[in-house]
Amino acid sequence: MDMRQREHIEAVVAATTRAQMLAPARAHDAIIQSSWRRCVHQYGLDPSRMQEARILPHTRLREHQQRIDDFARIARHGLQTLYGQVAGMGYVVLLTDALGVTVDYIGDASTDAALRRAGLYLGAEWSETGAGTCAVGTALATGQALTVHQVDHFDATHIPLTCTAAPLFDSRGALAAILDISALSSPQPRDSQNLALQLVRIYAGHIENANFLRAHRQDWILKLHTSPEFVDVDPEYLIALDETGRIAGHNRRAHEMLAAEIGRPIAPGEPAASLIGVRFDALFEARVEDLGRFVYSRPSELRALPLAKSGALLYLSVMPPAPCFTPTSTASANTNASRAIQIPAPLAALSGGDAALTRQLERAAKLVDSPINLLVNGETGSGKEYFAKALHRASARRAGPFVAVNCAAIPETLIESELFGHLPNSFSGAGAKGKRGLIQEADGGTLFLDEIGDMPRELQSRLLRVLAEGEVLAIGASRPVSVDVRVISATHHSLDELMREGRFREDLYYRLNGARFTLPPLRERTDLDWLIRTLLDADADTARGGVTLSPAARERLHRHAWPGNSRELSNVLRYARAVCAHGLIDIDDLPEGFGASSPAPAPVAHQSAPVFDDFDPHRLPPEGMLLMQYLRAASWNLSAVARQTGVSRMTLYRRMERYGIRSPNQRDASR
Repeated sequence: MDMRQREHIEAVVAATTRAQMLAPARAHDAIIQSSWRRCVHQYGLDPSRMQEARILPHTRLREHQQRIDDFARIARHGLQTLYGQVAGMGYVVLLTDALGVTVDYIGDASTDAALRRAGLYLGAEWSETGAGTCAVGTALATGQALTVHQVDHFDATHIPLTCTAAPLFDSRGALAAILDISALSSPQPRDSQNLALQLVRIYAGHIENANFLRAHRQDWILKLHTSPEFVDVDPEYLIALDETGRIAGHNRRAHEMLAAEIGRPIAPGEPAASLIGVRFDALFEARVEDLGRFVYSRPSELRALPLAKSGALLYLSVMPPAPCFTPTSTASANTNASRAIQIPAPLAALSGGDAALTRQLERAAKLVDSPINLLVNGETGSGKEYFAKALHRASARRAGPFVAVNCAAIPETLIESELFGHLPNSFSGAGAKGKRGLIQEADGGTLFLDEIGDMPRELQSRLLRVLAEGEVLAIGASRPVSVDVRVISATHHSLDELMREGRFREDLYYRLNGARFTLPPLRERTDLDWLIRTLLDADADTARGGVTLSPAARERLHRHAWPGNSRELSNVLRYARAVCAHGLIDIDDLPEGFGASSPAPAPVAHQSAPVFDDFDPHRLPPEGMLLMQYLRAASWNLSAVARQTGVSRMTLYRRMERYGIRSPNQRDASR
């Protein structure tokens, strides 16, 4: 321990043993003093006990990298560009996850040994609870960008370092990562790092915006600026709207601006969930239907949009949802290339490449705006309502209501009044106010009749009239009311058998069955890994981070027959996520008795890599085809491809397995 370190320890002890903090000369000093006090009084750290940075073992580092893989891949270009700005100045650029673990870094290879000793390296853990006051840890604790310069650090081991960090937030306002630039040595004045702080803030914004645009490709994206000259080239605020016109996401600056507008100013680090779901027209003096006049082709000065409360003017540029193109699944590669079918994004989101389901989606894409009624067959839990809802969201009726009715769940004595409605006091117990029926509630939108085979036969004739005449007659009413609904019906029964038994009207069947879709059961789908990942991501707890599966757990999920289909899978994964440790679902985390009595299904193509001789690369999704191009260009050198794409070899192996891609060596070994 040298004299400077001893003096630093004495200063930290003095600052943390006072009953109250000294009045700081600058706001930055208050942040540092508060952090020092947290280290001592909350985390129990001892300033006299010097500790070098903790480097996680390689296996633990991989777990952290996999949890943030998608975000890190998007951030990689930002890291490279930022490093280009500071290269030659002794800086290293770090990306950490929300736990403070360094998952990516760029630095001068000639100083690798010194950087590793200092903890400016892959796998270094920089949380306040472990490393004390430091740029990464204190940015995580406060949600603010800051510089922790030399003696600002809590641990005297780190006082030669200068570190500047900014938090990275996802599109729902959750803290996702930290961007940091650090140096082993620097001039003593803290002001020497002012430029570093500005650069980190700028590139943090770039990375957040890139992640936002990728996450919300299927939403309406609003780009806003206070200046018409800059709205199209460098927007300040990004907002995503779902198909109902409600906020689905925003960047950090938009959150701060809108929160202040509606009188909910936020403190640093406060989550942004309070704005998710707020209607567009509650924030701006415009309706969702008006967004067409804010397209890029109009002069920017004509795209002024006043805020609803303050009346302040912003300028808007609108990006509509990106179309999703999926190749057809015919046997001919030439046909695939020349006759690609455009599948709307809501439908495309239902499949990870399963051929049978994709064929159904391609048919559905041709019928999204057709007036014919649709019938969906599939086992319980196979996703019939998701399919119907996606059809609605992809259609011109998406601004109208989507009303789902489970015909098997409503008591037979109530189903008539629920569907058709009733006038006041029209029957015993009807009530004095009357009620609109669910059919009328669906006017202008889509009516989804689940388990249509369980509808009582006497009501089938009334439904037939609605379909034939476009009118609904409430109980007790003398005049029908015109309705404009598209009906999508679903059943797990065989309606053909019910008709033979006289339990289902044949004329109603032909009214409902304008086109028929059959959804494959989960045990027959080849995109199980994609569905698992999608469900885990959709149910992600931002406080705990992402999770991954162990090989044993993945194998057990693949062997299960899934009698409850996607609904059962969702329940299993929610349970496993809740009980797993360290973000890894192992076989012991699956529900008790899971798979014990379930026969293994017949193997499907995606459960093991296919024989490559039968493999058609033209049938890969676009991401798989791009990966094939990288692999072939690198002569199947996986290390080279991993470096080019900025992912780990393990991630590359997982993506090859996902798409059924095998290297020539694997093919030769399998023959």
